[in-house]
Amino acid sequence: MIQFILLISRQGKTRLKKWFVPCAERDQFRTIKEVSSLILNRSPKVCNFLEWRDYKLCYKRYASLFFIACVENTDNELLALETVHHFVECLDRYFGNVCELDLIFNFHKAWEI
Repeated sequence: MIQFILLISRQGKTRLKKWFVPCAERDQFRTIKEVSSLILNRSPKVCNFLEWRDYKLCYKRYASLFFIACVENTDNELLALETVHHFVECLDRYFGNVCELDLIFNFHKAWEI
């Protein structure tokens, strides 16, 4: 099961977040800070999967954004990565060629997708 999905810029700014399990707001901020520092400090040549706590982080960088999905340890990480890719394709179809500014100024449309 997907725990949360994050969209983070290369500078560490959160562009979109969606939690699928109940989580307190301050725990969300703490989690975002920890996850973003882990992923932003990784080399681009390493694997796109990362074990974190009792979960797996599956991420992919598209242009200047990191799309991150947190799934349970027993879930298929390739399926999570494919879900992220499908979300990016949907955003591309809607916005034409999605960029970070589309998500900043039209976050409500990305949220609906």
